[in-house]
Amino acid sequence: MPHFEIGYRPAHSLAKVSLQPNESVMAESGAMVGMSTNVHMQTQSQGGLMGGLKRMFGGESFFRNTFTAQNGPGEVLLAQALCGDMVVLEMTPQGYLIQNSAYIASSLDVQIETQTGGFKGFFSGAGVFILKATSQQPGQVLVGAFGGIQELQCDGNLVIDTGHLVAWDASLTYKIAKSGAGWIASYLSGEGLVCDFQGQGRIWIQSRNPSEYGQSVGAMLPPRKG
Repeated sequence: MPHFEIGYRPAHSLAKVSLQPNESVMAESGAMVGMSTNVHMQTQSQGGLMGGLKRMFGGESFFRNTFTAQNGPGEVLLAQALCGDMVVLEMTPQGYLIQNSAYIASSLDVQIETQTGGFKGFFSGAGVFILKATSQQPGQVLVGAFGGIQELQCDGNLVIDTGHLVAWDASLTYKIAKSGAGWIASYLSGEGLVCDFQGQGRIWIQSRNPSEYGQSVGAMLPPRKG
């Protein structure tokens, strides 16, 4: 199984993936920073044309890359687009649900499926699609965040702002709710929508909200000149 080592945490994380001969790791398109000369990269659309289209409309890349060490051990360096931390999730029988932009890489035995979340997924701020990671064998998933990553334990009920979600145990159930008593109160509070989790399990959150950050920075930029 690939060995993940994360450096430069938490603001500018970089993951080094060590591969044994003929061992592989799958990564999101564009995540590769560097690799050994003996590592072979194969680009493909996992799940065929329809699977690629579902990922694309969900805000992901159409393609994913598989890196394989040939004729000896090899290394692959991976990073995410935004500044922040990364964490390796060890696969469990239930698997994980992952916010679509948080996925970076996984061992080859892990199945990453793009699921239609319907209105639940749309209103969660994660787009119409979310990812489900499952594996019948031991495996790992590398996920990234904007800012720091905090692991929380849900012991019955826990409410999280939708813009701060990274991943959670698939054993948890959840519903999207207003942060305030009504839509107007939710809007005026500046909090918007929240995710109400129920059950026993873990939730990984990011310390910064990408959408709010983009809006704040955008408001400070000079207007575009036509």
